[in-house]
Amino acid sequence: MGVAAVSEVEALDVARESITTLLTMSLPIMAIALGVGLIIALFQALTQLQEMTLVFVPKIIVVFASLLLLLPFMLATLSAFFVGVADKIIALS
Repeated sequence: MGVAAVSEVEALDVARESITTLLTMSLPIMAIALGVGLIIALFQALTQLQEMTLVFVPKIIVVFASLLLLLPFMLATLSAFFVGVADKIIALS
């Protein structure tokens, strides 16, 4: 068996797909955290309540809850990416 070489185009394609997969998986969680942070900041500005735990505790709870809800979507996205990479590896042989 000979060693198969990966072309630059294939390597860049895998890198682009991995970045796209990373953004697809992380963007919903980051958007939810940003939304909760903006709502809490607006609440703090309106009430002039500047408590630091008021920022972190609700955001952590909402991010963990959204992770639990979005876990099947994230697993499906990562699984599809891995299957694509595995198919490319098999095609090289």
